[in-house]
Amino acid sequence: MSTTTERAGRDTNPVRQRPRRKSGVTGPGVRAGQIGLTVLVLVAWELLCRVGVIDDFFFPRPSEILKTVWEWVGSGFVFPHLLITLEESALAFATGAAAGLLLGFLLARVRFLEQLFEPFLKMFNALPRVVLAPIFLLWFGLGIWSKVAFGFTLVFFIVFFNTLEGVKSVDRVLIDNARMLGASERQLLRHVFIPSALTWIFSSLHISVGFAITGAVVGEYLGASAGMGYAIAQAQGVFDTTGVFAGMFILMFVVLIIDLLVNRVERHLLRWRPTNNG
Repeated sequence: MSTTTERAGRDTNPVRQRPRRKSGVTGPGVRAGQIGLTVLVLVAWELLCRVGVIDDFFFPRPSEILKTVWEWVGSGFVFPHLLITLEESALAFATGAAAGLLLGFLLARVRFLEQLFEPFLKMFNALPRVVLAPIFLLWFGLGIWSKVAFGFTLVFFIVFFNTLEGVKSVDRVLIDNARMLGASERQLLRHVFIPSALTWIFSSLHISVGFAITGAVVGEYLGASAGMGYAIAQAQGVFDTTGVFAGMFILMFVVLIIDLLVNRVERHLLRWRPTNNG
């Protein structure tokens, strides 16, 4: 009788008998799938161009695009343009992200300031950024600062609104408990608000990287003497669609590398978070 009872007890609690199986796909499996999908798209694109389904004047063959990329890299043509674009993007990203973080934290903690500036921030955020590019060209000229100013407007609002919502979404109970333990406003900021809002902040930074480069390239496209946007505009001017796509491929590759670096920084700063495997 006791043996039957013990067996029944074991059978009714199967969770204790078997370890929980992890679900999901491993990192290498995802990477292999991504590479495979990229190769599949490029091969299909190449074949459709060769059989005439896709007009290779408007959509050049990937083999020709990669050949042009190789020539640009091998001859060193692309590096001066790329360095200028990266400099403009880095300045726009740094200034826009810093301003967005500071103002986001400030307005999230001072309710009066949030209510005061809210309609103006929403109004400027709704303004199409493209209309600002010619104005910045008039104000700052064809140099890098007109591109930095344009990129700043793209980065700032993304980081600001994510930071604002991230700080405001911190659990009120956690804040009250920290205050009961005697935490000052500075300690709350360091130990409660910043760690809790980091997920929101890094989410905005991932998006802002691409937008900073977009701002620089669009500004160069509209008026510049160097940069990737200038190189793409020059290729477009002579109907060199292969050169246009080559510039786009190089920019996509650079953004991918920068995003991987941001991912590494994010994993390092958020290493205290428990990982979700199931």
